[in-house]
Amino acid sequence: MRRVPVRRILCVLPLLLVTVVAVRHRSVLAEGFGHLATARWPWLLAAVGATCLTWVAAACTRQGAVVERLPRRRLLATQFAAGAANHLLPTGLGASAVNLRFMAVCGLPLSRASAALALYLLAESVGRLALLGALLIAFPDALRLGTLLPEAAVGPVLVAAGAVPVVAAGVLALLPRLRASLVSFLRTALGEARSVHTRPARTLALWGGALAFPALQAAALVLVGLALGLPVPPAHMAVAYLAATVAVALVPSPGGIGSVEAALVVALVAAGGPAAVATAVVLAFRLITVWLPLLPGALTLAALVRMRVI
Repeated sequence: MRRVPVRRILCVLPLLLVTVVAVRHRSVLAEGFGHLATARWPWLLAAVGATCLTWVAAACTRQGAVVERLPRRRLLATQFAAGAANHLLPTGLGASAVNLRFMAVCGLPLSRASAALALYLLAESVGRLALLGALLIAFPDALRLGTLLPEAAVGPVLVAAGAVPVVAAGVLALLPRLRASLVSFLRTALGEARSVHTRPARTLALWGGALAFPALQAAALVLVGLALGLPVPPAHMAVAYLAATVAVALVPSPGGIGSVEAALVVALVAAGGPAAVATAVVLAFRLITVWLPLLPGALTLAALVRMRVI
């Protein structure tokens, strides 16, 4: 029997997924393009530039998470392709799979590649939370938290946050093999983190990229808001973006499609923006940062698979 052409299927699969996602959200795409037609183009071009720089920031962070020198051009292309994969699969899984495969092709063992991935995710989370915390300290009135999070929801959120570590501890106590695997992984991850932080260049790339990535994303939203005349101060728009993305980080939807839009609209309204204009800003922002790069990102992903870069 002839072998199944797995690599050819993987080359075509991203394009098929893009088509399916675009058809399912065709009304959102049409509305987003309608809002772009009435926007001020200099601000939109600046938002596109900020979006392009996010892939550079992601590449810097990925390089900072490993000691070995990764090929720069392929690393950057991989981050562009990983962005498309991230919007086609549940949040984080697409980009993680692409980057794990890329590091494996570069010669890193799976254990060290997984440790580097964990370090990247930790740095990105810390950078996002640190930036949000700094902006909230500087602008404490940026969000009306009562509007963003109703009082009735505070109790269930706290209960859920407390239940997660309890359940995790119970599972580890009942499954000794899983506990041993986790301990081994943590040892590898800590060793990798220590090695990276002994090199100033890697440390700067890791944490500089981790701070630059959410800052550039927030800047893109601010620029789209300026393009569409959203009457909210730029710093408040940045706080709204960071708060919304932190809030939906655990929602397992492909690239946050649907959940991010809803959270961003609520956050911008909580920051003082009119609901209609906030909705237009979010649709235009997601069109620039998600939908326009999706097809070229999928083509890049297919090309990297075909070239055996991933």
